[in-house]
Amino acid sequence: MSSNQLDKKSQAWSALFSEPMSELVQRYTASVGFDQRLWQADIAGSLAHAEMLAAQGIIGADDHAAIQRGMAQIRAEIESGAFDWKLALEDVHLNIEARLTQLVGDAGKRLHTGRSRNDQVATDVRLWLRDEIDAIGVLLIELQRALVEVADKNAEVILPGFTHLQVAQPVSFGHHLLAYVEMFSRDAERLADARRRTNRLPLGSAALAGTSYPLDRERVARTLGMEGVCQNSLDAVSDRDFAIEFSAAASLAMVHVSRFSEELVLWMSQNFGFIDLADRFCTGSSIMPQKKNPDVPELARGKTGRVVGHLMGLLTLMKGQPLAYNKDNQEDKEPLFDTVDTLKDTLRIFCELVGGIVVKPEAMERAALRGYATATDLADYLVKKGLPFRDAHEAVAHAVKVAIQQGVDLADLPLATLQTFNPAIGEDVFAVLTLRGSLNARNVLGGTAPAQVRAQVARHRARLKP
Repeated sequence: MSSNQLDKKSQAWSALFSEPMSELVQRYTASVGFDQRLWQADIAGSLAHAEMLAAQGIIGADDHAAIQRGMAQIRAEIESGAFDWKLALEDVHLNIEARLTQLVGDAGKRLHTGRSRNDQVATDVRLWLRDEIDAIGVLLIELQRALVEVADKNAEVILPGFTHLQVAQPVSFGHHLLAYVEMFSRDAERLADARRRTNRLPLGSAALAGTSYPLDRERVARTLGMEGVCQNSLDAVSDRDFAIEFSAAASLAMVHVSRFSEELVLWMSQNFGFIDLADRFCTGSSIMPQKKNPDVPELARGKTGRVVGHLMGLLTLMKGQPLAYNKDNQEDKEPLFDTVDTLKDTLRIFCELVGGIVVKPEAMERAALRGYATATDLADYLVKKGLPFRDAHEAVAHAVKVAIQQGVDLADLPLATLQTFNPAIGEDVFAVLTLRGSLNARNVLGGTAPAQVRAQVARHRARLKP
């Protein structure tokens, strides 16, 4: 049988048609160019299906053995790069099935008993995504560990904390980094939760209505390590909620990377000068020899828009589809694949980038001193002396105004001047007005005091222990 005849016969629907598909339509509808990355999941699903068919007496032991033998050879061919992917066979499923039939004859044709490409592709994507979620989870743990180590080394370093990008209160730089550990921890939780709904078996739902063969779908689910079976055949073949849910979690993770990236870009600029990044994560300018550009954080910001765009694309893809499977769903793979690749690559490089952050504590502290960061501490001091908070707030606002007029920090105002705002102010106020005093005073669970930062570092290390 010629290759063209094999391709024609492998299109199970082709006998109905009186003319071949045009080359333009063939290229337009084919997915093998991108869905061939599902080959491992496709083989795993087929082997589990074949094992069940044999156990149920639907195919014979000889056919089962032949399918196993043929799939082993196909695996070896794909791994070595010798497998001949054919555009005319549309997708990964038909390519593998056609080669199996070529290798083992009728046994290869019997493999498709009780299933359709509709439930087959839904199963393959779920199996593939499940493994990718696991890999991303590992990277999120590595990134958290990297941030925890830098946080621990910088628990005592004073950074100006901002609201509205205005100096607000002094915080520990370690405390600031641990905020991102919390974000990435939530990302890991969301992905683990999405994995449970991804790890359910559509196979055996056939095209849309189930099958008349006595399949044991639970057996297949157990073989594949899946947590359950999709209970409605219509929903099983057409559902892409799991892909959307993953993409939403991935988008949030990239948003967290993007927020961190924005701060790295700001902190590295000469106007801030809080940090430097290792040269291997930066580039220069083709015209300005003095430039050191934070290209990696900038590109991560840009790639975040790409991942969020894929989420919007998947939502739009699904919003108008009637039950059950539609060809539209072929368009789920490229955005999903690119989301996985982009998130993995970004997390991988940030795991390394974090370790290359060079902290400049003096610049951070100078910036904190410029913004009257201890004004709230003075207000708290007055409250502890018995003044209502709103009155204390008003008194400190007047004090800040005078300090601005004189071009000094609050801590530089003489005691006599401070007492004009409230006579309860005493010598002990200056301990409150220092940046270090402000930092240490916030020794409450979740606070920025170095003692709290170290406690959180210990908690995260225990949580992230291998």
